[in-house]
Amino acid sequence: MEPEKHYINRSGWLRAAVLGANDGIMSTSSLAIGIAAASETRDPVVLAALAGLVAGALSMGAGEYVSVSSQADIETYDLKREQKELDYSPDSELQELAKIYEKRGLTHELAQEVARQLTEKDALGAHAKEELGINVHSQAKPFQAALASATAFLTGGILPLLVAIFAPFDQMILSQYGFSILFLALSGALAAKAGGSAIWKSVIRICFWGTFAMLMSALVGHLFSVTLA
Repeated sequence: MEPEKHYINRSGWLRAAVLGANDGIMSTSSLAIGIAAASETRDPVVLAALAGLVAGALSMGAGEYVSVSSQADIETYDLKREQKELDYSPDSELQELAKIYEKRGLTHELAQEVARQLTEKDALGAHAKEELGINVHSQAKPFQAALASATAFLTGGILPLLVAIFAPFDQMILSQYGFSILFLALSGALAAKAGGSAIWKSVIRICFWGTFAMLMSALVGHLFSVTLA
């Protein structure tokens, strides 16, 4: 029998990558559409898309790093406190671990034996996983998350920028919308494939919210009635 394929070990980088790529596509295209709706020339659209691409990538990377670093700090503090408790009251911690297994359905004797063996092998690892919910797959990794998020934003955002540069200006809004929906659909399909979820559900979800974002951006451009030469 082949081993089962699990996707949980991809959750950290996949979440950041999907968020970055989709945000890159939606925010850059929405910005381009909003400017195009109030502009008579191509230059402001290209400049806005380029500025949005650079600023967005830096913002996503920095924001993800700060956010995940805060999570990592909390995890580190909890692990240090748990280690102190293991050092000062190992018997109490052993019973605490055993009670967790009893609540999951093990008999008292079996729970005691499981807790004892796990404690002998890796006491902190056992308590981190069972008591704190921290494991090697979900543990915060700030640099990985920041790099994945910024790179994904650049990858997604450069596509609407290319549309802003090369698409006919008199069809800019329609071109941005059409290509962005295509890009979002591909992004959603790839994310679903990598995460093992339903492709059609992911595609419909991201396309709906992408359409909403771009419609609101176009509306803002028209409502302000500002002409950008």
